[in-house]
Amino acid sequence: MTAASALHRVDLCGLDEVAPGTMKLCEVGDDLVLVVNLNGELHATQGICSHEYFELDKGFLTGDSITCALHLSRFRLADGEPLDPPAEMPLAVYQVVVEDGRVLIEVPEGPLEVNR
Repeated sequence: MTAASALHRVDLCGLDEVAPGTMKLCEVGDDLVLVVNLNGELHATQGICSHEYFELDKGFLTGDSITCALHLSRFRLADGEPLDPPAEMPLAVYQVVVEDGRVLIEVPEGPLEVNR
């Protein structure tokens, strides 16, 4: 089996629900995924901070990063890397696909990858 055949798409929300400069927290089973629209470029990361459980949609966008409002850890949206402490572990980042006006992520079969 090839890696491509082991991937599936998960529908998160409508494209119109995430205007440029905004973010939306979406449920995927028991997990949360944060969708961010940076001037038309969509990003998707785990929706909970990797440092301590806190929903990232309560944080704020700063350039190309998201800042968690709990302890002010900042993460680069492109790759999830932590830019400011106290977070040391990156956010899981998901491949975004837009299809028929819907925002989807393309992920491996099985549980969603989440860094805790």
